[in-house]
Amino acid sequence: MIKVLICDDQLMVREGLNTILSNTEADIQIVGLARDGAQALDLIPKLNPNVVLMDLKMPVMNGVQATQQIKKDHPHVRVLILTTYDADEWVFDAIRAGADGYLLKDADQEKLIQAILETATGHTPVDSAVAGKLFDHVVHHTPERDTTLAGKLSPRERELLSLLAEGYSNAEIAERLFLSEGTVRNYLSNVFAKLGVSDRTQAAVLALKYGLSNLDD
Repeated sequence: MIKVLICDDQLMVREGLNTILSNTEADIQIVGLARDGAQALDLIPKLNPNVVLMDLKMPVMNGVQATQQIKKDHPHVRVLILTTYDADEWVFDAIRAGADGYLLKDADQEKLIQAILETATGHTPVDSAVAGKLFDHVVHHTPERDTTLAGKLSPRERELLSLLAEGYSNAEIAERLFLSEGTVRNYLSNVFAKLGVSDRTQAAVLALKYGLSNLDD
């Protein structure tokens, strides 16, 4: 069962999502509703959600600030951004804060449910409209490959980083490379430390930005 906390400043949105998700997907349990990022942070220790559905533009504490704090205080909690905002600054700020996925509110019910399931299992779902911005940013703003960073990673670590950047979960990486999940976690912890990042999303973005995941040995 995937426990979900909904964070949105609009009461109708919170209640609407609660109704939709509670009545249509047996594997999803809505454990709480928060009106802003600050309340979500207060509720997480009490409700222990697997996924937080996070809006961005909210009073008191917005979604970017809340995501950053959640990743710092509760790194096991996955954050799926669900917002109307696809402007570049919102997208990139949310990713830099550690968001595990980014979906627009005009997504249909099936896509929303699939995104929650994917987020909970370690994938990084991104709305197609947002993905276009990310790829455009990578194509037009990518500097030369950072060989200094690449040199810090062993061939095996770059192999794991490549799979992570493609959206594979730890379990899937372990299966593909014939490793235990514990070994994968240890490898990725070393990768994060060497790259100076704190989570999977930041590592994946850095891998794409600098071409770290596909450098020749």
